[in-house]
Amino acid sequence: MSDTVLVTGATGYIARHAVAQLLDAGHTVRGTARRAEAAQGLRSDLTPHLADPATIDRFSLVVADLGSDDGWVAAVAGCSQVCHVASPLPAGEPKNPDQVIRPAVDGTLRVLRAAASAGVQRVVLTSSIAAVLYGVDRRGKVFTEADWSNPDAKGIGTYERSKTLAERAAWEFMATPEAGALELATINPGLVLGPMIGSEASTSNESVRKLLARELPACPDLTYAFVDVRDVAAAHVAALTAPSAAGHRHICAIDSHSLREVAAILAREYGPKGYRVPTGKLPGWGLKVAALFDKTAAMALNDLGNPQRIDNTRVVQLLGRPLRDLEEMTLAMAASLEHYGHVQPKARRRS
Repeated sequence: MSDTVLVTGATGYIARHAVAQLLDAGHTVRGTARRAEAAQGLRSDLTPHLADPATIDRFSLVVADLGSDDGWVAAVAGCSQVCHVASPLPAGEPKNPDQVIRPAVDGTLRVLRAAASAGVQRVVLTSSIAAVLYGVDRRGKVFTEADWSNPDAKGIGTYERSKTLAERAAWEFMATPEAGALELATINPGLVLGPMIGSEASTSNESVRKLLARELPACPDLTYAFVDVRDVAAAHVAALTAPSAAGHRHICAIDSHSLREVAAILAREYGPKGYRVPTGKLPGWGLKVAALFDKTAAMALNDLGNPQRIDNTRVVQLLGRPLRDLEEMTLAMAASLEHYGHVQPKARRRS
């Protein structure tokens, strides 16, 4: 297979896995980044994770920014498919929501317009369950791809608004003559865990990192639809060519699990190594107090006591296999955080 696939935001957590899996599958991959200097470090990070390290020669990086038209025509030139993974993922609520929303929406439209003009066959857009189940009543409901978040709801976070508005804009663009023969599929991941490729941590790593670092005295009443980053990347790769994927959203996560379940897994495996993982239950007011000082904790308030029940039938059919379970993705992320020095046992810190 010699098709060239563009992966936007190639330095990101999910995108790195997508690049590696595309190279392993025989594709030539072109990535985008905001800085040309990112190329050398990214190639060094990717190479050890490839089935054949020599395939890194089929990877190149070009400069393009979601906030500018510059570079996108060149980025998509000669590409048969595009994985549009790049999107702002803030560590906390920004003072100006447009700092997140405008790059998400405008950047998505820039990529789609460039792809349509270049004759790209299909774009796979990284959306999120943030575009599925926020700003709505979750009580007793199992969410499917037919469901949408309400970006106008009171209290909805900026990130959730940005993902909803960006995906809505993408589907609206596809209904216009400008889209031509272009096809679109979206992947809507839950809270992403799993191994890192390279040392740079992301907001997705924070739940496991905070537990290992014992930055909270106990676990808040949070339940999430988790997913392994390797499965998210695999869903992107499969959706690039699967005939059934075009025109569809794909919720990519396992059904809801509590943060206390994650903590129990970590305590069992990492407690003997000196990590003091909190496994007790933190009252709701405790998270609200923590949110006053911790921007990442503040982002979780909408999920307090509010489970994320989802139906992942479509993505399981796309992949032809079940998604990885909570234990596998949790321990893989913990191993990466330890390997790259983001966490260490309390006993070692005293030495």
